[in-house]
Amino acid sequence: MSGGVTIGQAAAFAGVTVKTVRHYHQRGLLDEPRRDRSGYRRYGSAELLRLVRVRALAEAGVPLAEIGPMLDADAEQFTTALADVELRLNERIAELVARREMLHRLADGDQALLPDRALAILGRADEFAIPPEDVAIAREGLVLARALVPDGFDDYLDQVENALGDTRFMALAKRQGEAASWEPDDPRIEELATAMADHFLANPALLKIITSLQVRADDGTARYGMIRSYGDDQSPAWARLSALIETRLRSAGVPIPRQ
Repeated sequence: MSGGVTIGQAAAFAGVTVKTVRHYHQRGLLDEPRRDRSGYRRYGSAELLRLVRVRALAEAGVPLAEIGPMLDADAEQFTTALADVELRLNERIAELVARREMLHRLADGDQALLPDRALAILGRADEFAIPPEDVAIAREGLVLARALVPDGFDDYLDQVENALGDTRFMALAKRQGEAASWEPDDPRIEELATAMADHFLANPALLKIITSLQVRADDGTARYGMIRSYGDDQSPAWARLSALIETRLRSAGVPIPRQ
């Protein structure tokens, strides 16, 4: 091996392809050896050692642009550079783990699109005998609300969590769920709207369930309308109930955007 080896042999020894060796040459990571009398480039021990080191660093995740300076650095600089690469790799690993967990959650539907506390709220639906189809609509509405009003979503969840301890409110909420199957002109809708509006007004803290999803951006009314009206297609009765509640609250001075 005193005369050196060909590029194919060098690539085989280093565990890479000839194309990769040539790419390293193009990137300036490996000097091209001189040609012998027969016109072949011969790689000696120094070139092979450099090639193996380049390949090892590349496989370890070091960007090619950083390999050259690292190999030409002193021991202390090399160690510092390796630590920096390790830090970035750990961050990348954490990102990949998070993506894998999201894939697992996506297998269960919209769970990946909602925080755990929102899922916990939905998980209590059985306590109030809310039908699964209504829970599904509520889940989709939460996904929409989080996307449209991200800054107000946590505050909204705060208010919903507080409302879970209000037995009167939860009884009305259960009644609201039942109203989904009513006819739009059912007289019970007006009665329920009045009861819900009165309870909101008697307990101002509950109003934040509505106002926390309002935004002050130019398109705030449009976004609020999209959230508020979600589910109306599935239940015309809900659409009328929501409209009546909002009308009563506006007449009491509560600032609610008009659709």
